[in-house]
Amino acid sequence: MKIAIIIAFRNFRDEEYFIPKQAFINAGFEVSTVSSQKGTAIGGSGGEADIDIVLDEINISEFDAIMFVGGPGAYKYIDDEKVLNIIQEMVKQEKLLAAICIAPAILATAGVLQGRKATIWSSVMDKKPIKVLQENGAEYVDKPVVCDGNIITANGPSAVNEFSRAIIEKLHTL
Repeated sequence: MKIAIIIAFRNFRDEEYFIPKQAFINAGFEVSTVSSQKGTAIGGSGGEADIDIVLDEINISEFDAIMFVGGPGAYKYIDDEKVLNIIQEMVKQEKLLAAICIAPAILATAGVLQGRKATIWSSVMDKKPIKVLQENGAEYVDKPVVCDGNIITANGPSAVNEFSRAIIEKLHTL
């Protein structure tokens, strides 16, 4: 099985990329790292990730799942037409979509969370991400990880291990 992990070229959340990637490899999956440009992406904590595929070149039919990593850099994908089209096509093909931290907002703006349960990062000082989900028709659930059909969302780095396990378990049932 093949998984594409989409990260921002700058300021992705390191642990939300490296921990799931290693879990997927350990589970026997093939992992490709995708971003907006070729080269070496840099995480918010300085982690480096070599980009295998750029968004313009991704062939959805080659992947069983696509996972979006959060972090401040992920905001740029919220209104990126290529990304929104990738998400909509994954849902049409009934493949697994996953997003962690702020990245569920990308799924919401793509319109695929309409009528679905989802979670997202928020804080006492910043509830805007929850509003993004709700304004796009999602039912916000205050849990670390939420699975609804072929969509898995997680609320941030503290949920990364549970999130990784949920993706692996779901792929074993597809």
